Amino acid sequence: MDPPVVAGLPRGGIVVAARVAEALDAPLAAAVARKVRCPGQPELAMGAVAVWGEHAVEVRVEDVLRRTGLDAAAYRAASDAELAEARRRSAELGGTVPVDGRTVIVVDDGLATGATMRAALTVLAAAGAGRLIAAVPVAPAQELVTFSVEVICLLAPERFGAVGAHYVDFDQVDDATVRRELAAARRRG
Repeated sequence: MDPPVVAGLPRGGIVVAARVAEALDAPLAAAVARKVRCPGQPELAMGAVAVWGEHAVEVRVEDVLRRTGLDAAAYRAASDAELAEARRRSAELGGTVPVDGRTVIVVDDGLATGATMRAALTVLAAAGAGRLIAAVPVAPAQELVTFSVEVICLLAPERFGAVGAHYVDFDQVDDATVRRELAAARRRG
């Protein structure tokens, strides 16, 4: 039986995913997912896009879209720009791993709204993944119950705040670190 595939969400999710892949002796690849950000509120996702190989998907956060009142053309422009960037980053980070029928563990460094995780799970399902598992160190308890796949989460407080508040060190992960982690995983085979 093939080991699971570990798909990390760049940037911070790759660092966490690399440790999971090492522990499971599993292949690691990047599932590039990007928020479609609300104008004036860059941390609030009104949607997300994700890319895995030739597959690309978009998920919308309908309640946020309703609250913003953003017109369809403005949303489409923002989504298209993020999708173009996701494709560029995916190509830059290298190839994906075949997922046909395989278990895929999708890892990020934490969830806030869950939009990018949902997009990553959706694109991996479109790529033919078998069992999907979302894995994060921390997420708001109320967000976890909204997922339709198995979720592994180490800390799920009722009063969440922000992902970074649950880390001792939550410095930004740079692209060089992401490339280094992916290259090390490829060398392990």
